[in-house]
Amino acid sequence: MAQKAKLTVKSIAGYCSAGHKVGDSFITDGVTIKGEQGQGICIFALPSLAPYITAYCRETPTSDWINQLSELQCPDTKNTVKFAVERIE
Repeated sequence: MAQKAKLTVKSIAGYCSAGHKVGDSFITDGVTIKGEQGQGICIFALPSLAPYITAYCRETPTSDWINQLSELQCPDTKNTVKFAVERIE
């Protein structure tokens, strides 16, 4: 059974062309992702986040490396958006 996770924009270095703001949050079940306030997620960030999100939403042994994950970031090195990631009920 997949676990749900919440991604929250933690910081933005520079300018986010997708319009993300600190505090924006998204809920995922490892298959779909939705903005809590109805906003979309950046099409450039999503492909870099997806492999980690799908692994993070699986049930894994406590020792699995994915359980140490607490932050992800978009691939833009000049205008980096960092996302905090946490499992939710």
